[in-house]
Amino acid sequence: MKINMTEKLPLQEKLGYCMGEFSLNIVWQTLMFFLPAFYTDTFGIPAAAVGTMFLVVRFFDGFNDPIMGVIADRTKTRWGSFRPYLLWFAAPYGIVAVLMFTTPDFSTGWKLVYAYATYSLMMVMYTAINIPFGALLGVISPSSDERTSLSSFKMVFAYLAGLGVQAFLIPMVEYFGAENEATGFQISMAILGLISFSLFLVAFFFTKERVTPDPKVKRSLKLDVKELLSNRSWIILFFSVTILLIYVAIRSSVIIYYFNYYIGNKAMASAFMVSGTIAVAIGVIPTKWLTKKIGKKNLFIFSLVIIAISQALFFIVKPNNIALLFTLQIIFSLASGPSIPLAFAMIADAVDYSEWKSGRRATGLFYSAVGVAFKSGFAIGGAIAMWILTYYGYVANVEQTSESIFGIRILLSLIPAAGAVLTIIPLLFYNLDEDKIKQIEIELQERKNNRD
Repeated sequence: MKINMTEKLPLQEKLGYCMGEFSLNIVWQTLMFFLPAFYTDTFGIPAAAVGTMFLVVRFFDGFNDPIMGVIADRTKTRWGSFRPYLLWFAAPYGIVAVLMFTTPDFSTGWKLVYAYATYSLMMVMYTAINIPFGALLGVISPSSDERTSLSSFKMVFAYLAGLGVQAFLIPMVEYFGAENEATGFQISMAILGLISFSLFLVAFFFTKERVTPDPKVKRSLKLDVKELLSNRSWIILFFSVTILLIYVAIRSSVIIYYFNYYIGNKAMASAFMVSGTIAVAIGVIPTKWLTKKIGKKNLFIFSLVIIAISQALFFIVKPNNIALLFTLQIIFSLASGPSIPLAFAMIADAVDYSEWKSGRRATGLFYSAVGVAFKSGFAIGGAIAMWILTYYGYVANVEQTSESIFGIRILLSLIPAAGAVLTIIPLLFYNLDEDKIKQIEIELQERKNNRD
């Protein structure tokens, strides 16, 4: 059966896939924005210990991503290679999220052990469901344009998930916890975990896998890895994504601290994050159109330049200048909109390039290996944020010194700005332009049609 390259993905399938993105991020963005402050201010472990835990757990967990990618590539079921994992791991993902935000009545030492155990388990569950879900984007359509469109579309739902978490988690914690914040977090995460479970099932039932490897080409892990490590486009994306996630993790980790101790209004953090998420979602919308005008690489670099400038300007914001604070947040967020959708779409292009060049297609391995970049970026960024807080003398739940306030300010401004600049450097050497991608797409489709 020949695959129609120009066939548009049905709206219900796009929405189904996006429900998976929403499901994934309703938990993940809670970790990204609220877990550091939860661990230090509610759970009760030192910032330095939290930073070290982030680095250690995520470093070792990064090795799970390629393993999961290899396993997913070799999974054969009546549902496909990648979809089944949405069904198998939907419940464990939600359950472990609740355990991670549960505060046991332990000593500080045993609390740290519990945090290591539940955080490590969460990372394993995230890998087991995220890698196949990400790889599904690369096989849901043979069209690069459709994949770019879907990548942008799904990121809107990722940001909507973040929007919901940012807007409602703090009120939920206050409502369900009353005077006990730990109880509030536990009940709130139980609700989010149930939503996550339900929407993963929607994603499973409403999506299909349309692109498959040539059955005549035998699987070889050695050759797949060789193709991965010789793929210039993928290597460039790996380093860019790693640096990008470092500055994103640093900035996300410190928002609660920034509003609580510098602005002096913790509740305003929700409005700040919500305004940013809305702006990011709006920024995603023109990604496909802008890509056609100037190309993925140029759009990515242009976005990062705006991000760097707006981030640096956060350093001059005074606590009472709320208008400037929110203006910079919106500019930063609008520019951030295209970045992650472009990264995912460019990874799919790198997979196509590998198949075009060698005849081998290892979608799961390519996406999982970039997953290492995501994990590494979050690990390094989260650790840097906690260590810098410690270096400048941060102590939880007390009035901060001028030194610790300075540390919080640079973590939200100058350090992420430098990260955005560094992200640009590898992208300058990216070598797949739009004409080349279109040529590869056409030739791959001809090969598939000839073998069917």
